[in-house]
Amino acid sequence: MAARPSRASRSSRLAPRIESDSIGDLEVPKRALYGIHTVRSIRNLGFSGRTLGRYPAYVRALAIVKKAAARANREASVLDRRLSKAIEAACDELIAGEHLDQFPVDVLGGGGGIAVNLNINEVIANLANESLGGARGIYKPVHPKLHVNASQSTADVCHTASRIAIIDRWAGLRSVLDACIDVARAKAKQFHSIQTIARTCLRDASAVSLGEIFGAHASAIERRAAEIDRAVMALRRINLGATAIGDGGGAPPLYRRAVLAHLNQLSKMKLTRRANLFDAAQNIDDLAAVAAQLALLAEVLIKIAQDLRLLSSGPEGGYGEIELPAVQEGSSFFPGKINPVIPETLLQCCFQVLGCERAARIGLERGELNLNIFEGSAAINVMDAIAMLERSVSVFTELCLRGITANEARCRQLAAVARRRNG
Repeated sequence: MAARPSRASRSSRLAPRIESDSIGDLEVPKRALYGIHTVRSIRNLGFSGRTLGRYPAYVRALAIVKKAAARANREASVLDRRLSKAIEAACDELIAGEHLDQFPVDVLGGGGGIAVNLNINEVIANLANESLGGARGIYKPVHPKLHVNASQSTADVCHTASRIAIIDRWAGLRSVLDACIDVARAKAKQFHSIQTIARTCLRDASAVSLGEIFGAHASAIERRAAEIDRAVMALRRINLGATAIGDGGGAPPLYRRAVLAHLNQLSKMKLTRRANLFDAAQNIDDLAAVAAQLALLAEVLIKIAQDLRLLSSGPEGGYGEIELPAVQEGSSFFPGKINPVIPETLLQCCFQVLGCERAARIGLERGELNLNIFEGSAAINVMDAIAMLERSVSVFTELCLRGITANEARCRQLAAVARRRNG
C-alpha cells in the first residue's frame, strides 16, 4: 500500500502563492488562474455579487478581443509567433466557455473597468505560460500587461467587448420576442370572431372583437423589437485600437490597422471603427439608447400584463373575459384561488428593467472630461435587462399567452351591453 502523503506535504500543495506588484506582496490561491491584481480588485471593488464569471457572453467577447489583439500584435512585431500563439490558444479555451470560475471580480466595481481587464489578462497569461511549460503566478514568458494587454487599454478593450456581448445577447431576446409576437397574432386570429366590450377610461364603450387587443399587443412588441434592433446596430461601431482616450497612444499604426479585421473574422460581426474615437471614449449614449429602447419595451409589456390581469379578473367579481392557464395555487388562505402569477412575474421583471435603464442613463450623465469611467456599469445593466427579459418573456409566452382561452359566454353578455348602450 502506498504511503499516505503527510499533513505537511498536503498543506504545502494547498498553501497560497505569493505575488508582488507596485503596492506590495499578496497571497493568491495556489491553483488560481487569476493573480494579485484580481485579488486586490475583489478586496477593494467588490460589492454587488455580480461577478464577471456570471456573464459568459462578456468573458467570451473579452477573449475574442484579446485574441484579435494578439494576432494584430504579431503582425506589428510587438509579439513573436510563439507568445502570440500561446495567448491565442488560451483565448480559445475562454471562447469555448471554460474557466468561468476564474473570473471573480465585481463587474460594477470602480476604476473604469480595470478589474475586468486585469482579471482577463491574468487568466490568459497563466494559461499561456502553462502551455509553454511555465507555472502559475510567475508570468514568464507571457506577462499579463506587457504581452496579453500589449497595444491595448482597459478603455478600448472593455468598450469593444461589452458591445460584442450585448449584440450577442440581443439575438437571444429577439428570438424570444419573435415567438411572443407570433403567439399573440395567433390569439388575435383565434379570438377574431368573439365580440366583447371595449373600454375607455375603464368605462364601457362599443362592441369590439376580443382578438383586436391581442393583435394590437403583437404590433406594439414588433415595433419595439425593431427599434431595439436599430439601437443595437449602432453598437457595431467600436473603438478597439484607440487605447485610453482615443488617440491610440501606445498602439503601433500597423496594429491599429490590423486589429479590426482580425476582430471581425473572430467575432463574425460586421464591426466598424467609430468616426471620432475621442467621442467613443467620452460618450456612451449608444449604450444609453439601447437601455432606453429596452425600457420602452418593458413599458409596453407592463401594459400587456396589466391588460391580461384585468381581462382575466374574477371569476365572479371581475371582467372574466379570458382565462389564463392555471400554473400553480395562488393562495395559502383562500381555497382554490388561482392568481395571474405569470403576468405578475413579467411585471416585476419589467420593473427591474426600468431600474437598469435608469442606472445606464446615470452612467451616461455622470461621465466627465476625456473618459466615461461608468461605461462598464451601463453595459452590465443593459446585459442584465436583456437577460431578465429573455427569461421572463419566454416563460410568459409559453406558460401564459399560448394557453389563454376566451370566456365566450361572458364576452357575448358584455357585447350585448355595449350594443344596447350605443343603440
